[in-house]
Amino acid sequence: MSKNKKRSKRFYDYSLLFAIVFLTIFGLVMIYSASSYKAQLTYEGNGAYFMTRQGAIALGGFVIMIMVSKMDYHWYAGFSGLAILVSWALMIAVTLVGREVNGKKRWLGVGAVSFQPTELVKITVIVAMASLITRIGKDVDRPAGIVRAVLITIPLAGIVAANNLSSGIIIAGIGFVMMFVSSRKKLVYGGCVAFAGLAIAFAGPIGNFLTQIKLLKPYQMNRINVWLDPEAYPTTGGYQVLQGLYAIGSGGLFGKGLGESIQKLGFVPEAQNDMIFSIICEELGLFGAVSVILIFVFMIYRFMLIASNAPDLFGALIVVGVMAHIAIQVILNIAVVTNTIPNTGITLPFISYGGTSVLFLMIEMGMVLSVSNQIKLEK
Repeated sequence: MSKNKKRSKRFYDYSLLFAIVFLTIFGLVMIYSASSYKAQLTYEGNGAYFMTRQGAIALGGFVIMIMVSKMDYHWYAGFSGLAILVSWALMIAVTLVGREVNGKKRWLGVGAVSFQPTELVKITVIVAMASLITRIGKDVDRPAGIVRAVLITIPLAGIVAANNLSSGIIIAGIGFVMMFVSSRKKLVYGGCVAFAGLAIAFAGPIGNFLTQIKLLKPYQMNRINVWLDPEAYPTTGGYQVLQGLYAIGSGGLFGKGLGESIQKLGFVPEAQNDMIFSIICEELGLFGAVSVILIFVFMIYRFMLIASNAPDLFGALIVVGVMAHIAIQVILNIAVVTNTIPNTGITLPFISYGGTSVLFLMIEMGMVLSVSNQIKLEK
């Protein structure tokens, strides 16, 4: 072989890997800080209960992520049809025999082990949409192509939304972003975004109408009412929102200090879950909150870099789907905590407590890293 002949070298995005590790460790620290008071009261003085559970699952998920990252991502496409069938079966099982917690059926489990199938559905939609768009190519802008994409995304999003509206919105959003990126007719999708903005602006009247025709459940309409005027429900639906806002407001520029939150002492319900961003704001202040957001922005930047350099369309779309998932979930979580949108029960990726969430997020990160590992660098 000639010495002048260019040799190729595999790329592996260690910058993204660093961001994943940082967010996971930071999440464990914040889970301990936010949950230690409740854990001591509930689990016989074991203040690290939630952190150790999350840490064990995160460690297992990290190992799975590394294994997935070394696989050829083209292998996923052959299982997209099976994944859709499994997702449907699991969601029907949740509806029929799922565990009910706080009035909602979202979990399947045996004994002490349980998980939320909605997290699997997100991965299924990402892979299935990437496979479909790759197959249909330019037909993605034609009515037949759009209908096929809708038939994959919307029915799954609908059955998920029946018991978990926030996850249903995220699943629909993933499909929407993947179609937007693939389409040459951006204006149509821009109109959809504008329509969604109008729907939020007129959420009250629209919600009342949907409740009357039984498309919106009373507890969901109550969340809209709480969002519009949380101070009118200070001891019921607005309690969590107001306590979260008190936490954010009291943090100031640099916060009260790590572990010094007052609102986590029984005031903010389930502080280690959906509302953990409010505890970050209280303890680390605006500086800490902006720093966390910037880490997520950096992660999105790495996704964009990998997608733009992916070896093929299928790999690029997988990364776009994961990017859409992370971006939508971060935006919605922060919007909920700051009462910018109605409370929909969305976790903050890598940081909020939730074993199923962190496990499947690690699998998604492995998929992205597997695409990065197929990028060839010339030297």
